[in-house]
Amino acid sequence: MKITIDRNKQLGYINPDIYGHFSEHLGRGIYEGIFVGEDSEIPNTDGIRNDVIEALKEIEVPVLRWPGGCFADEYHWMDGIGPKSQRKKMVNTNWGGVTEDNSFGTHEFMRLCELLGCKAYINGNLGTGTPREMSEWVEYMTGTGSSPMTELRKKNGRQEPWKVDYFAVGNESWGCGGNMRASYYADLYRHYQTFLRTYDPENPIKKICVGPGTADTKWTKTVLETCYEDAQRAFHGFMDYITLHHYVFPDGWSNKGSATKYSDELWYKSLNKAVFMDTLIKKNEAVLDDYDPEEKIALCVDEWGGWYEVEEGTNPGFLYQQATMRDALIASATMDIFNRHCKRVKMACIAQMVNVLQAVLLTQGPEMVKTPTFYIFKMYKHHQGATAVDSYITDNEFEGPDEWKIPKVSTSASVKDGVTTLTVSNLSLTDATDVSVDFCGDTVQKILEAKIVTADDVRAFNDFGHDEAIAEKEYAGYRFDDGKLSLAMPAHSVVMLRLQ
Repeated sequence: MKITIDRNKQLGYINPDIYGHFSEHLGRGIYEGIFVGEDSEIPNTDGIRNDVIEALKEIEVPVLRWPGGCFADEYHWMDGIGPKSQRKKMVNTNWGGVTEDNSFGTHEFMRLCELLGCKAYINGNLGTGTPREMSEWVEYMTGTGSSPMTELRKKNGRQEPWKVDYFAVGNESWGCGGNMRASYYADLYRHYQTFLRTYDPENPIKKICVGPGTADTKWTKTVLETCYEDAQRAFHGFMDYITLHHYVFPDGWSNKGSATKYSDELWYKSLNKAVFMDTLIKKNEAVLDDYDPEEKIALCVDEWGGWYEVEEGTNPGFLYQQATMRDALIASATMDIFNRHCKRVKMACIAQMVNVLQAVLLTQGPEMVKTPTFYIFKMYKHHQGATAVDSYITDNEFEGPDEWKIPKVSTSASVKDGVTTLTVSNLSLTDATDVSVDFCGDTVQKILEAKIVTADDVRAFNDFGHDEAIAEKEYAGYRFDDGKLSLAMPAHSVVMLRLQ
């Protein structure tokens, strides 16, 4: 099998935000996982766990989406500001029916972004909120002059405005966000976004429109048609991004299966559904090309990842699950797809960052573990801000049950500051493979770095109180002679090389 890399054929700029994350008020995703409060015995900065911050800095989180998710369309931001003792409580009806005390609100989220050094992506409440509520939230966060909202922000301890990079009007409005028809949502989007003002011309807020959650592009077409109707083309539908959600449910929504005790068949079903992301993106790219040939609107895949049954003994509404090599390869194959589609895909957020779904970190009291997915993000961070270049596979084999066949190898490549980053995954459950790499006549002088993530037991996972079963390690399975590169890849493995 051969991978050919043509560094002269550029696919586009890999926006770092493709490697974004998502934290919702769901289970232990915020409370315990990120926020423990200033009085906690767990070391923290302004209530935010130090161990989590330091770990996330390793993977260079570029952007963080908050507060939801389904939670966003029932979240009223004013309940989460001011003295914590005076904040209103609410019942989190979407996720476990637990009481939300709103101790983690706007100020705490923006502080988290400051500690991470990442961009802020706020998801507004369209489902139960008003245009005024949404507008005033933006003014509260970003307003520069003297107004009731900026004065309220100052009263609550923040003198200077924050920079908010992204603001979404609703979430999954076809489902938990209101069960809306596409045309109805599009009208509401046009209405609400009108009042999302930019107060600092040097830092305009990018507006995000709700896109589809299925393979049917009818939603995308209807929303774009309605948003472009009777409007100047220069407004490009009043949006900067449109979203796309795609989860891997191994055997369907009603039979998700265990995160760790899965059959060989479910391995192939899971990865088949992961690589289906490529088809979903292509379908929506085609629709966007019809309405937006100028490429002013980007795709934002702001929810993606594996979704399984919760771990035994945990609240079904908390969506807490473990992670194995299956998750590592779901992540690597998906991010290869994003890299290859970087011309239109400008942001993506894995669901979710800590303790929820395909998390990169898990916590238990004062303990924290890094999942296999964490190490894939650590490898792939070298693609951030690079230029994607063409990389294609000759004689790629397919394996698995007929209906669920998957390509054996996934890859993507990028160049930045004269250094080529190559990521290669062997998706095979059982078979090692040898791969040769052709650089189209370019000369590669040396290997700067070579890492691998794999495990002898494909169903192994990193757990509390135990040594890591899966982690990033030095990779010695390559041969580099006279500028020619070959890789010996174990089954179910991910390799990253940086070459010069």
